[in-house]
Amino acid sequence: MATTNIKDLKPKPPVDPATLKPKELLAHMLERKRKDIAAMLPSGPLTVDRLFKLAIVAATTTPALAKCEIASVVAAVGFCAQLGLEPNTPLGHAYLVPFNTKRKDGNGNEYWVNSVQVIIGYRGYIELARRSGQIVSITAHEVREKDKFTYAYGLREKLDHIPARGDRGEIIGFYAVAMFKGGGHAFEFMDVAQINEIRDGSQGWQQAQKYKKTATHPWQKHFVEMGRKSAIRRIAKFLPLTVQLTQAFAADGRTINDAPQLNDPNTIDGDFSWVPDGDGDDELAAAAAADQNSAGEPGDGEQSADEQPGDEPAGNAPPALPDADPFDASQQPANASKKAAADPAYERRKG
Repeated sequence: MATTNIKDLKPKPPVDPATLKPKELLAHMLERKRKDIAAMLPSGPLTVDRLFKLAIVAATTTPALAKCEIASVVAAVGFCAQLGLEPNTPLGHAYLVPFNTKRKDGNGNEYWVNSVQVIIGYRGYIELARRSGQIVSITAHEVREKDKFTYAYGLREKLDHIPARGDRGEIIGFYAVAMFKGGGHAFEFMDVAQINEIRDGSQGWQQAQKYKKTATHPWQKHFVEMGRKSAIRRIAKFLPLTVQLTQAFAADGRTINDAPQLNDPNTIDGDFSWVPDGDGDDELAAAAAADQNSAGEPGDGEQSADEQPGDEPAGNAPPALPDADPFDASQQPANASKKAAADPAYERRKG
């Protein structure tokens, strides 16, 4: 008969979060929220175990995530659970992205904190749209000068696109098209001028221009992916909306309007800054560059309006930004003191 050691019956001492390293703390906090996050998951292949594993892997490959405010990381993972989208995988559905966010302490003093937002890739929107069960297919493509392309709106709508072989020339526009069960379709075409108008209205692009960092900005490096997502968003008004798709557009809309994505009452609207990184995966960069109007768009060394060019952005992010330096709290004494005063756990996390 098996015997039990009396020591095994003693309750384990509670874990002291202050003794944990950033990734260990993330794993600990996710486990504490396991039941709640599991309840958010829709039926499908994504399990809570896989979601947690992906979050830990993301924090390993993108160290800035582990240095972000832990509550925002857990909230972002929970939001991915609600949508049933895998974050930070080659599927390109969604990405956990570090941002610098301005907040207020109890005395109304402003300070910067590293937090996480969920950026949904255009493939994520396609996946959510398909879940309605009313869509046969939904796609987005770029159109180039040498392609055979015609379209017409009105009573006799049509869209024909035959890509040229070899050199297709410069991009002239993008379109998204959805085919519905039972017949019917919807499509939207956007020419390059419309896409550029969206880009030029982006605070992220404006900041990249201001600090001469456009060369590695996603609008420059991954223009095709940005254009495709713009077209997908434009066609959204014709799609059958599911709860998940509605949630995704709402969250993306808050990011577009520079508002707190996860409804944090301590966050000041309009003050987000992308957290850049060194070399990384171009596929991650392309899809994580998700929102065309986001003030927190990926940028190379991007600063918000309240940051000076000499300030070091904090941490790492999926987009590949080779000339950015890692976050070093010792180089930011002013910001660090404000963070420490407002967040007792900051001194532990910054290491």
